[in-house]
Amino acid sequence: SREVYTTKRMQRVFAVRFSGDATYVFSGSDDMNVRCWKAKASEQLGIRLPREKHKQAYNDALLERYKHMPEVKRIVRHRHLPAAIYKAAKMRRTVVESDKRKLQRRIEHSAPGSIVVQTERKKKILAQVE
Repeated sequence: SREVYTTKRMQRVFAVRFSGDATYVFSGSDDMNVRCWKAKASEQLGIRLPREKHKQAYNDALLERYKHMPEVKRIVRHRHLPAAIYKAAKMRRTVVESDKRKLQRRIEHSAPGSIVVQTERKKKILAQVE
């Protein structure tokens, strides 16, 4: 894909920073490695000819000009993801939707006020440490 990096060792990334010129992204993971990635995965590094720069600028201008068109929007939005990541995200969506549906049905079929609904922000907080 144009902007997606996937490797087997990318499970636990704890720190991410851009380089000073925003060309690279540095990531630190739990296996004590710092990895260096291109900020724009599909961008060519090194010296480019003026003709290449002009062509890239023209293509970017075309995308910006016609980004509202359905055909262009469909192509720009498309991402190729590895099957494992795609299926895991799909499974997670299914689980979250079914949990919401179950909670909604519990609320509908119980006495008013008997089930206290916790907000999404509060659900994320597991414990407070002082």
